[in-house]
Amino acid sequence: MTTYFISRHPGAIEWAARQGLAVDSFLHHLDPKQVQAGDTVIGTLPVNLAAQICAKGATYWHLSLALAAEQRGTELTADDMMRLGARMDAFQISPV
Repeated sequence: MTTYFISRHPGAIEWAARQGLAVDSFLHHLDPKQVQAGDTVIGTLPVNLAAQICAKGATYWHLSLALAAEQRGTELTADDMMRLGARMDAFQISPV
């Protein structure tokens, strides 16, 4: 079983390291074809991609962060993420 952390943001990658997460692979982009049942995927994936991950029997953990409108689109540091209460929330996503 593999744990993937998907982010192109250095602050998020550093935040994950500070959390002591056991991550096997840090990627900027995830190809759903590489995910297997039992894998764990952590990130802020589009809902359709997260649904594909869940359909394969993998677990999706969303990196949740409450941002003010003026913070959107800015590069956050790991310290910023800590201050903003970044957390991981597990989701089971499927189309209806």
